[in-house]
Amino acid sequence: MPPTEKPDWTFLTNHTHVLVCLLREPGLTLREVAARVGITERMVQRIVGELEEGAVITRSKIGRRNSYSINLDVRLRHPLESDHSVGELLERIIELP
Repeated sequence: MPPTEKPDWTFLTNHTHVLVCLLREPGLTLREVAARVGITERMVQRIVGELEEGAVITRSKIGRRNSYSINLDVRLRHPLESDHSVGELLERIIELP
């Protein structure tokens, strides 16, 4: 691959990218998250639903908008990482508020 081309894969999943966006700016719309992550709004809706179902995020209404909070204590799901929490992962990626 020539040095000017970017690979079409990343080390982190779209789920992690969505979490990073919502942690930094809990009031983002799903459309704004989709634009930042580079995926469709429908895909973000699916990811947010899965994260809610897994108790990783909680949605609250503030006026007409949603706001999202992240449960940093939830353990990572894969057996290779299950001894670590969502908060530990995010702490290593970004500066937590």
